[in-house]
Amino acid sequence: MGDVAGSRWRWASLAVLVGAVLLLAIDATVLYLAVPSLTADLSPTATQVLWIGDIYSLALAGLLVTMGNLADRIGRKKLLLIGSAAFGAASLMAAFAPTAEVLIVARLLLGVAGATIMPSTLSLIRNIFPDPTERTRAIALWSAAAASGIALGPLLGGALLENFWWGSVFLINLPVIALVLVFGGVLLPESRNPNPGRFDLISSGLSMLSLVPFVFTVKQITGGTFDAVTVLAILASVVGSVTFVRRQRRAESPMIDVDLFRNSAFSGAVLVNFISVFALSGVLFFFSQYLQLARGLGPLQAGLAQLPVALAAMAAVAVVGFLLARFGRGRAIAIALLVGAIGLGLLATLESSEQLIWVLLALVPLGLGIGVAETLSVDAVVSAVNPAKAGAASSIAETAYELGVALGIAVLGSLMSVFYRSNLDLSAVGAGEGAAWAEDSLAAATEVLEPGSAALAAAQHAFVSGMQATTLIAGLVMVIAAVVAFTLIPNTKAAVPAQH
Repeated sequence: MGDVAGSRWRWASLAVLVGAVLLLAIDATVLYLAVPSLTADLSPTATQVLWIGDIYSLALAGLLVTMGNLADRIGRKKLLLIGSAAFGAASLMAAFAPTAEVLIVARLLLGVAGATIMPSTLSLIRNIFPDPTERTRAIALWSAAAASGIALGPLLGGALLENFWWGSVFLINLPVIALVLVFGGVLLPESRNPNPGRFDLISSGLSMLSLVPFVFTVKQITGGTFDAVTVLAILASVVGSVTFVRRQRRAESPMIDVDLFRNSAFSGAVLVNFISVFALSGVLFFFSQYLQLARGLGPLQAGLAQLPVALAAMAAVAVVGFLLARFGRGRAIAIALLVGAIGLGLLATLESSEQLIWVLLALVPLGLGIGVAETLSVDAVVSAVNPAKAGAASSIAETAYELGVALGIAVLGSLMSVFYRSNLDLSAVGAGEGAAWAEDSLAAATEVLEPGSAALAAAQHAFVSGMQATTLIAGLVMVIAAVVAFTLIPNTKAAVPAQH
């Protein structure tokens, strides 16, 4: 195969992989806009709403390390196609879920299936693009899909919810899955670790024992619960983490090469990946509700209003090469994160503005900053290992990403609820019997309080005030990520060369 034909094949393969990761990213946020209609239909509690939003990413985070290693062994293409078929089946279950509990289970199964897809997308890129410069461009497109998908989810969800019931946001997965299965089967090369060693089931279990109780603990504490179960979850996570690391140090074929974390560029990139997505996903989780419930936009209008984040994240592809060459990796990531933090600061300041256009303009620096930071940090992580272990390295980057999504929703979402309740005072506006429900969430308040009433206006005001405080906290988190990048990640001014 000649260079031109080889290049066409590589970029056509990338299109399939970008389509798959875009689907997964959209699925993490497509349900945000459906919360009001879903609440009216299934009557979930505030805690169930959080679980519906969170469990998808929690399952992904818990299984990525296991699935990345499995992909290295049985074949990345094979696992990608199996996972895609399972994702389609779980989407059908979610679309027609009759209760909140069934929807939570369906979202869990979507996360499990997604965990088989995501490491394969990034590790196949690592093997399809051996040239460092081409690989950075390819990862920029992958990162743009991952970052913009978070914002495109509400747009797609809004378009569907304007015309169909909330379950339609899951049915849209089916044609995309069909395309991935058909074109992936034809275009994608099979790749695996030629000498993978024995698959370590014990390490797989320990990795889940480390991650799942940890996220559960955060959800419990941020929800105001600290009981015996929470203490047991903390102990389980600590024991699981310590035992997992010790086992990886002794194993002949470890699931994760823990010595990689001694490399400050690698550990810094993983940390930046986590912190930046934590801030973005936490804010976007309640931003959709803000647009609909506080601003009064319809689902499609609310989705369109989030388009600036997606477009700005995509624009990162155009500027990432210039920033890398001009400033070096560490400084470029730090600058991008500071730009994102400025966007969050502007967003917090302008959320109470009467003119929505100013709120939307604040989303541009946020999307651009996240897009550049994600591209350069993911490239640093994936390029730190030889191609045979690309699945394992990819799973580390994506575990950080998915933990960031899960914890961003859990921590910032819970903080948002705390601020909302502390700001809400319905005693002077005659909310009547609806007051108790209104204190649960603004979605519940919209259901029980009279439209245009003083009580509903008070609830909307409490929500916006709480959102401003939470968005400022997210901005501070982004500044911390910039300091981490500047301190830990070296200022190399080229794409990361392959390690052998």
